[in-house]
Amino acid sequence: MSAVTFVESPPGLAPLLEFTLDEVEGAHGLHTLRSSDAPDIRLFMLDVPVYLPWYEPAFDEENYLSVGANADGTDVLVVATISDGSPVVNLMAPVLVNRTTGAARQVILGDEWPLAASLAQPGAA
Repeated sequence: MSAVTFVESPPGLAPLLEFTLDEVEGAHGLHTLRSSDAPDIRLFMLDVPVYLPWYEPAFDEENYLSVGANADGTDVLVVATISDGSPVVNLMAPVLVNRTTGAARQVILGDEWPLAASLAQPGAA
């Protein structure tokens, strides 16, 4: 279990900042992100390099500085859900996590990436 502290609440989850990030047993690269203050709030998160190696969003230096790390010290995760019986991921708003401190931020990238991309699309793992 890893403690994750968002520098600002993820959209739709205010005022929550403190979470735990746990790998799902038997599913490398799949995690649960659970609120420490509201344990019923849980999101599934995917490691980008494991499931979406083709996904390379551009983060600016401010995004990295906000979590106190650079690109080499940061993990990139995306929220995964089920839509119409198939897994989809939010590529519009990835989460940066400082590997050392657990500081995190959800970054809203804009329209260049979809809000709900199917994992079954070409290029997806």
